[in-house]
Amino acid sequence: MPLDTLSGPASHLLEVKHSRFLAQAVPATSAEQAQGTLTTLGDPDATHNCWAWRVGAQYRSSDDGEPAGTAGRPILAAIDGQGCDQVLVVVTRWYGGIKLGAGGLVRAYGGAAAECLRRAGRRPLISLSDFDIACPFPDLGAVHAVLNAIDASRLDERFDAEGARLRVRLPTERAETLALRLRDATRDRARLSPAQPSA
Repeated sequence: MPLDTLSGPASHLLEVKHSRFLAQAVPATSAEQAQGTLTTLGDPDATHNCWAWRVGAQYRSSDDGEPAGTAGRPILAAIDGQGCDQVLVVVTRWYGGIKLGAGGLVRAYGGAAAECLRRAGRRPLISLSDFDIACPFPDLGAVHAVLNAIDASRLDERFDAEGARLRVRLPTERAETLALRLRDATRDRARLSPAQPSA
């Protein structure tokens, strides 16, 4: 399933038995950004500031004093259930004097987070990949033309005795198009390979 991220901040207020739950969601492109944004969303005067974030395979959550598993995990489940990535959700609770029980807390935290994400502006999350291209000097112009045509970003370009070596970045779904166009434009002289980590 293609994942979405948020196009901007969103919030949703839920009241359950006099307790108020304010869910706030923001995009976060890295674990560091998600952790750094946490303090700006919570309310230090609230009873609890529970949260979860997911950035690709990385994720974290916190019950912030609520019974274990009743807040952070349901918020994370809402993020995953809504098909979101690169997102942080903080649900702040102001206690209203009536205990909700574990099931009630799970429903309140998870429900507030899910509704916040449902109402949020979304944009598709584009997966990017890096590739290395090696080509003889006479084909460099053709390679540049192909890269411009499919909107690939040039990250690096070097030259050696055998020709040019480029590192490019483009949406992963366009990788096959790049390979075909390079083959046609250079009569199969340009070699395309997944980018290797720099030494």
